[in-house]
Amino acid sequence: MTRTALAPRFTGAGSIEFADHEYPDPGPGRLLLAVQANALCGTDRHQYYDGSSVVPGHEAAGIVLQAGPGTSTPVGTRGAVFLMDFCGECRSCRYGATNQCQAKRADMGFTHDGGYGPYELVHETNFFPVTDDIEIGNATMLLDVMGTSTHALGRAALVRQDVESVYVAGAGPIGLGLTVMSKLKYGDVPVYISDFSRWRLDFAESFGAIPLLADDLAAAGNPDLAFDSSGKEAARRAALDIISPRGALICVGHGESVTLDVSRDLISPEHAVLGSEYFRYDEMPGNLALLSEHQDLIARVISHRFPVADIAEAFRLFLAGETGKVVITQDGIA
Repeated sequence: MTRTALAPRFTGAGSIEFADHEYPDPGPGRLLLAVQANALCGTDRHQYYDGSSVVPGHEAAGIVLQAGPGTSTPVGTRGAVFLMDFCGECRSCRYGATNQCQAKRADMGFTHDGGYGPYELVHETNFFPVTDDIEIGNATMLLDVMGTSTHALGRAALVRQDVESVYVAGAGPIGLGLTVMSKLKYGDVPVYISDFSRWRLDFAESFGAIPLLADDLAAAGNPDLAFDSSGKEAARRAALDIISPRGALICVGHGESVTLDVSRDLISPEHAVLGSEYFRYDEMPGNLALLSEHQDLIARVISHRFPVADIAEAFRLFLAGETGKVVITQDGIA
């Protein structure tokens, strides 16, 4: 059987329409979710401007409405959707590095329907149940805000343990996540953050970050760790120029490149430059424990919530750089 429901259709050039969309019953190993929340991400801008053949949305949380054959998740289970529909069998998956799966079945919201619609069909293996104390909109924090950020912090810990200061380039949702998770990990260690948006800098400051304009980083001194969430070459280059000896630059934001002078940038100062891609599914239980303990703090990263009927206004405000994380909500279960 299939069910038909209105879902947002991204037609390109910043236009979002609502049209009937078909959702089949779940097959073996799959779950049909009634989506209740999906957080906006800067990556969505490509579908917003270029259009999408599927329903976008890769930071979804909802309730299991139907469970297919061979599954063990009870109907009514609340949880979040891991972006990468990993195979579970390749070398990376066997090691636990599901963010580096070599045979992904899907990227939810990009290659297959995601969470801006009322339903989402997922494999049971990339659905993560959450405890009853977690408000369902806040469950989206387990994904890009917490998951991507804590994974990047873990990557940094591979090469630098004596951390006395942190710098974050870009005060968007990932930059805010890096700020909050750095504060939880390192305590009173100063966290500097840069951006061109005064609104976002003020918002980051409310979490204890020290705000800097992106073209004036002198006050940051020589941080031990620098995280680039902007994806901009200029930001990466500036971070490399200020990090301390033995410091590390962790590139989290996709986008532009960076040019290195190996002797000057890497060998002499023993700098490390690392990439950090999304996060591993097996990191989610630890993040759930953190979210349960610090839900009020972490949920403050969500500055706006909009019903799905107002998704166009949500994108307009988000892309203007005047929000933290924005969450789209769905009403009811049917």
